[in-house]
Amino acid sequence: MSRRWVEANLAEFARDVMRDFCMASVVLEGQFHRFDEAGAVSFPVMRDLLGEMMNKGLLWRLKDTAHHLFRNDPAQDPVAPMLDWAVGYAFHECVKLKEDAYQHQHYAPQYRALREQDMGEELRAIVEPLASMLAQTRESMEREIRRIRYILGRIRRLMCLYYAAHGGNRLLARLLFDRDELVRSVFGEEYGPLLQGLYGDKPERMFIQAGESLLDGGRPEDALRAAHAAAAIAPGCQRAHRLVAEAEQRIDQTPRRRAI
Repeated sequence: MSRRWVEANLAEFARDVMRDFCMASVVLEGQFHRFDEAGAVSFPVMRDLLGEMMNKGLLWRLKDTAHHLFRNDPAQDPVAPMLDWAVGYAFHECVKLKEDAYQHQHYAPQYRALREQDMGEELRAIVEPLASMLAQTRESMEREIRRIRYILGRIRRLMCLYYAAHGGNRLLARLLFDRDELVRSVFGEEYGPLLQGLYGDKPERMFIQAGESLLDGGRPEDALRAAHAAAAIAPGCQRAHRLVAEAEQRIDQTPRRRAI
């Protein structure tokens, strides 16, 4: 994949990294909560999240897309290489967590079942100390989860800095509008700084750009919702009112489906 091609599609890469990071964060936090409650992480969930070389999962695709974006950013912002490192670090910690989850789910029950069998004193003296390995696996999972949670928090803060240069990215604005609940749930306290960095004191820009992108994508009804939101925030914004008018016109020109 050439640097020139990546630079030409930088807006899409920036949107994809934001989207996939938020989606992966939700899955991971669900597993972390499960561990806090039940002391276990689902191996199938982690396996599907990571995938494998010939069938990459969401987190693996995020890592690859982050490499393409942050290593080919023409602005060469020092935040970019740190984000690249952080996403890669989180990925490899998740790989370790997946392996520990497999041991906890498969090998721990096997050991407990074997230990219940009749065995001589000599054999029992050899295998009994192996029980400590189960506790060590759980401790390892605790450490990995703690590290992943920490690095995800740092990634969110780094993203607030990095995306400040992407305030004109209409694809990103459309994502923030379409997946508002997802992004808010992931960024939490950093959601405000994220939007502030992107749009400064003109938050209506997000809705206008999202509406324009939605209109281009053939979704005039959703574009109208975004335009109304922009006009509500900034009643004097002529660009927002023009978008309202254009979206309404597009809706009026759309052939109505016949009722069956």
